[in-house]
Amino acid sequence: MSNLMGTTICAVKRDGVTAVAGDGQVTMSESVIFKSNAVKVRRIYGDKVIIGFAGSVADAFTLSERFEEMLQKFSGNLMRSAVELAQLWRNDKMVRKLEAMMIVADADTLLIVSGQGDVIEPESGVCAIGSGGNYALAAARALRENTSLSAEEIARKALEIAGQLCVFTNDHITVETV
Repeated sequence: MSNLMGTTICAVKRDGVTAVAGDGQVTMSESVIFKSNAVKVRRIYGDKVIIGFAGSVADAFTLSERFEEMLQKFSGNLMRSAVELAQLWRNDKMVRKLEAMMIVADADTLLIVSGQGDVIEPESGVCAIGSGGNYALAAARALRENTSLSAEEIARKALEIAGQLCVFTNDHITVETV
C-alpha cells in the first residue's frame, strides 16, 4: 500500500497571520478513497511551526520528521532548516526518491519545499500543493485580492472550492494558524 496519496494543502498569509489548510482524503491508487479524515496539517517545534504535506503518505511523514530534526538543529530557523533539508534531499539517495512536498510556515516565513529539493518563498503570500493545489491556489489568490476575508477564511474557502473540482480532495478540512 505504498501508493497512498492525494491531498490538497493551501497556505495564505494576510495581516500578520498565516493559515495552512489541508483536506483529509487519502487515496489508494487512482480509484479508492482509503481514508477521509486524515490530518495532513500539524504543528511542530513547540507549536511555533505549521507543516502541511502532500504526496505519498509514508514519504511525507519521513520528510516532515527530517524537517523537524533540522528545526531542532538550527534552533527553529525555518529558512535555514528548509534549505538544509533541500540539500539533504538532493544529496541523499534515499531521500531523493521521496514523493512528497511540504508547505512550512512560522510567524514570519512561508515556504514550499518541493519534490525536487527546491525551497520556494511565494511572492504573493499564497501557495498550494497537491492534487487540487492549482484549484486552491487560484481560489485563494482571487479571494485574497478581492475580499477582506481573514487568512484562515481564505485558506478554508480555497480548500472547499478545490474539493468541488478535484476528486482527490474532500471537505474534511484542517486549518492551523500562526
